[in-house]
Amino acid sequence: MTVSRRQLIATGGSVALSAALAACGSNTGRADGGSGSQGTALQQWYHQYGESGTEQAVQRYAAAYRKAKVTVQWRPGNYDQQTAAALLTDNGPDVFEGGPTLDQIQGGQVADLTDLIKDVREDFNPAVLTPKTYQGKVYGIPQVIDMQMLYYRKSLLEKAGVEPPQTLDELVDAAKALTTQDVKGLFLGNDGGAGVLGGTPLQAAGLHLVADDGTVGFDDPQAARTLGKLRRLYAEKSLLLGAPADWSDPSAFIQGLTALQWTGLWALPQIEKALGDDFGVLPFPQDGPQGRPAVPVGAYGSAVSARSRHIDAAKAYVKWLWVGNTADQEDFSLSYGFHIPARISLAKKADKLKEGAAADAVRFTTDYGYAQPLLWTNKSSTAYQDALSRIIKDGADPASQLRPVVATANAELSRVRRA
Repeated sequence: MTVSRRQLIATGGSVALSAALAACGSNTGRADGGSGSQGTALQQWYHQYGESGTEQAVQRYAAAYRKAKVTVQWRPGNYDQQTAAALLTDNGPDVFEGGPTLDQIQGGQVADLTDLIKDVREDFNPAVLTPKTYQGKVYGIPQVIDMQMLYYRKSLLEKAGVEPPQTLDELVDAAKALTTQDVKGLFLGNDGGAGVLGGTPLQAAGLHLVADDGTVGFDDPQAARTLGKLRRLYAEKSLLLGAPADWSDPSAFIQGLTALQWTGLWALPQIEKALGDDFGVLPFPQDGPQGRPAVPVGAYGSAVSARSRHIDAAKAYVKWLWVGNTADQEDFSLSYGFHIPARISLAKKADKLKEGAAADAVRFTTDYGYAQPLLWTNKSSTAYQDALSRIIKDGADPASQLRPVVATANAELSRVRRA
């Protein structure tokens, strides 16, 4: 994502919480950083978060570690490109946040971290752990979960006599019914949804970008039927297009330009502040006889460079911070923005996620969360997104558009499986 994912500082109750933890002595949830030598020097990279306080927080985490001297680099610009280049040299980071990508794993550029989580593996949300797992080995420890969902304005739906949509057909009908001279029914982004939705409609139809056996998971007539319904939204002029800000920003929803908007969990505090309880949230609605609701999730993972001169020390630090140090994991998730901890147990006990729409988001992620598969390459993604755009905006025949996408994806999956 190129948006600021931690848009608001959520500090409510932090002083009281700190006092309570202090009163409880050392039982804070933090793993012991140890009292060993700081002779080992480690470099840790993060991409530049846009949220105030995040950089200071990760600096603080690193300074608290006692078994190595960890220097944090805050990397502006094209972080993924910078990381990919640095991993090919001896001057890259020891620890970095990233996918890691399939190319990095297959190229032997990242270390196997499976042993670090062997005692708590089941506590990591599988939706975000699976894309960091290749052939049974874990190469990245998920840090937080970002997710997307559908927000709806309760008062506008009630005024129009529309129920919150539970199926894709109901969503299409609701968006049309909610569209007036001044308000559009649904906002999926200024491109009509091709950029943000990705494989979510397929997932909601009971299909997948990549099947469990590593083959294309949407070579099915249902895929064309489902994607064709997205065209109806565009053709019936139910979609908000040309909004001042794109889908990742909730301003169109807050300003009443649309009755429903697809955006991220990070927007929840801003929406709640502006609208109070005049909104609700939903997963992407199911479609077809085998469908079920779908919620796309994503997470950066903490990874270790295979070219690090201090691999064991780097692994030990990653384990201390992202496996054992649950207090800082919760702090990173919820004190500088609004995210779900990657650990299921932390998500369940976090006070800020126990009620209302936040609790719904946690439930959606647990029940319906899915992530883009590790084997889904950029070439496959581009072919699919281009076809989806033509289906939505140009009215191109979905079945005809999907056939070459299936061929491209099959070729790509065959290529990466041979690597």
